[in-house]
Amino acid sequence: MSEFFNALLRFRRGPWEMVASVLIAIGVIMLMQPYALWAFTYSFVVTLVGTVMFIIVSHFPE
Repeated sequence: MSEFFNALLRFRRGPWEMVASVLIAIGVIMLMQPYALWAFTYSFVVTLVGTVMFIIVSHFPE
C-alpha cells in the first residue's frame, strides 16, 4: 500500500489511471441508482472529472 501512495506522489501513470477509472465507475453507478437524487444529480460531474483526469494522467510517465 505504501508503494501505491509513493507512486501517486511521484505522479506515475498506473496509480493515477486507477484513481481516474474508479471515479468514472463511481459516476456511472451514481447515474444508475434509483434511490438518492443527490447522487444522480452529481453523477455527470463525477464521470466528467474522471474522464478528464484519465486524459491528463495518460500523459504521465510510467
